[in-house]
Amino acid sequence: MPGALEGITVLDVGLLVQGPQAAALMSTMGADVLKIELPNMGDHSRWIFCSPDDPRSAYFTSINRGKRSVTVDLRTPSGVTIFKRLAAQADVVISNFKPGTMDQWGLGYASLAKLNPGLIWAAGSAFGAIGPDADREGADLAAQCAGGLISTIGADGELPSPVGVTIADHIASQNLVAGVLAALVSRGNTGKGQKVEVSLLGGQIWAQAAEYSHFFMTDEVPGRANFGHPLLRTIYRIVPTQDGWLGIIGVPPAVKDDFFIALGRPELGIDPRFEGLSAKKEDIDYLFGELNPIFQSKTTDVWIQVFRDIGVRYAPVRNYREVAADEGAWQNGYFQQSKDTSGETHCIVGTPIAMSATPLTPHVEAPTLGQHTDEVLKHYGFSDAEISTFREQGAV
Repeated sequence: MPGALEGITVLDVGLLVQGPQAAALMSTMGADVLKIELPNMGDHSRWIFCSPDDPRSAYFTSINRGKRSVTVDLRTPSGVTIFKRLAAQADVVISNFKPGTMDQWGLGYASLAKLNPGLIWAAGSAFGAIGPDADREGADLAAQCAGGLISTIGADGELPSPVGVTIADHIASQNLVAGVLAALVSRGNTGKGQKVEVSLLGGQIWAQAAEYSHFFMTDEVPGRANFGHPLLRTIYRIVPTQDGWLGIIGVPPAVKDDFFIALGRPELGIDPRFEGLSAKKEDIDYLFGELNPIFQSKTTDVWIQVFRDIGVRYAPVRNYREVAADEGAWQNGYFQQSKDTSGETHCIVGTPIAMSATPLTPHVEAPTLGQHTDEVLKHYGFSDAEISTFREQGAV
């Protein structure tokens, strides 16, 4: 079945995660994504190996599957000529260089819009396109630091720690996709393209909108998670069990008595200190000081059954191996098994979005560097002789 973005061509000039992951989602939505890479080097993520003895790249493969790789050196006059011809017929250009880089090459929005007024020119940056830090380079960790996320992680008195995934990159990529899709809708109404800009820092601030709003309203920094959430001072946190950790995701009022009875502490259910969602931090700390030894007396599976029976929301704290064994994650397509062109079966991360009429289709294989260069350039009207000359010049 055709995807929702069938017929849309995306030029992905991005590196590492922010830009390429946005283009990857558009690829699963049916867009034809041309991965524009530097000759002989490619996307930097190609060089993040699984290990010194395993030259595969999980980073590159996971967010470049299904794209077509075209090597073009945008720093050369011939490379600019090539890219402009592609952009003149494309729908979207995605990049995440330092702001101003594409303009220096003559490939900024103003230049390309003259060739293609309907073009969506989308760019991600580290700290935003304007301001005192606009020309600073950065990556995921920079935004976790600068955006305040790290200050919320862990418990009071512990050393700071970043999130163990490229969460800032991921959030920014989702924002980039949202902007591009909105721009495509707008183009459908007006016929005109536009510039779309997001940043790692902006994505982090947006992801913490409630917490920043609390700060602006109260002048109080929310603080660290302390096993739950600094603004949800109630029965909402992870607790230690006999063999692991378990999240208690709030206790509905209708089952509150049953919850405390199951823990053998029915008197806590009528204690006014623990009412509502905004109890005093010291009172919630006291409550879990009383409850944690009880949780540690039984295994995670036992508590899961208890909470399931009485209607308390829960979730075990799992590692990747445990999540990958989740039957529901496979049934919903979050993980999938797919065959590559050689017939070999691979387990892949699927898609978090389900669409009934235009389903998303995760691809299996990422392209080798420059795999589709000649194919694409010929499609856009370059002759064999021109392509040979470009190669001699180092432009492709």
